[in-house]
Amino acid sequence: MNPFVMFLQRAVIMGVPLIYGATGETITEKSGHLNLGIPGIMYVGSISGVIGAFLYESAVGRENVNPALGILIPLVACLVGSLLMGLIYSFFTVSLRANQNVTGLALTTFGVGIGNFFGGSLIKLTNSELPSVNLTTTSNLFKTPLPFAKDLGWFGEIFLSYGFLAYLGIFLAIFAAIIMKRTRVGLHLRAVGENPATADAAGINVGRYKYFATCLGSMIAGLGGLYYIMDYANGVWSNDGFGDRGWLAIALVIFTVWKTDLGIIGAILFGGLMIVNNYIPGLGLADQELIRILPYLVTIIVLIIVSAREKRETQPPQSLGLSYFREDR
Repeated sequence: MNPFVMFLQRAVIMGVPLIYGATGETITEKSGHLNLGIPGIMYVGSISGVIGAFLYESAVGRENVNPALGILIPLVACLVGSLLMGLIYSFFTVSLRANQNVTGLALTTFGVGIGNFFGGSLIKLTNSELPSVNLTTTSNLFKTPLPFAKDLGWFGEIFLSYGFLAYLGIFLAIFAAIIMKRTRVGLHLRAVGENPATADAAGINVGRYKYFATCLGSMIAGLGGLYYIMDYANGVWSNDGFGDRGWLAIALVIFTVWKTDLGIIGAILFGGLMIVNNYIPGLGLADQELIRILPYLVTIIVLIIVSAREKRETQPPQSLGLSYFREDR
């Protein structure tokens, strides 16, 4: 394969988890909630899918796995696990009005701990010599590309050689952008994020929209964790193997100025920056680490530029991170 084509393909694969995480976080932030628990939610989404796949493979045997159930069970398990994390965050920040930053950071710590606990338990059940869980059969179901991709040369390799979750992530990002820009639901959601008191006075149920956006965003972000394990990692779970992708997804929200459709391009760019050191010969360890900080550095530069320009369409929701007290209306 051409090295440039291979680089683009790997950049897309690296970027898909970021598309899911950024799309979910953008939807949440549009409701006025800053959910720093996204890394933990993605971690729980991935381990939930792993648990579902592991239990199903163990029950029927790898050679008897039904393709439809092999995909559906881990997918549903991932969505349920991510939803529970979103409900926990919503309960504390919407119902109890707890500090969103503290709650989000606590949720990340909690999610990573939950993932490592159950991941370690599964590793012990497999009696594996390596500290990992291997779900190759389920992974192959998720990674199955379009059958005619290889017949189309470089075009097929770049655009058509991915599993269905990659295309689902792109679809959700575009669909979310359309909903937020062109529908009544999107208008209400943005109103809640900008000025919840005014939205409440207009008859919009602020609490319901915040719960809905946070839980939906959590479920979408959790799918990013499932994609990472089942596609990028070839179905291999190892504790603390997810890296900083959850934090990169949050940074991507700022980089794309809270627009989910731009998140597709931004995620692929971030994905490319994460692996570009592998394609530059002669780099030392220090140089590779400097390259790895480029996504964060680029985000800081974009944030400075956006803040200096002060254009309303590129600014975060006005009530982002602030709890809504109806009694103050």
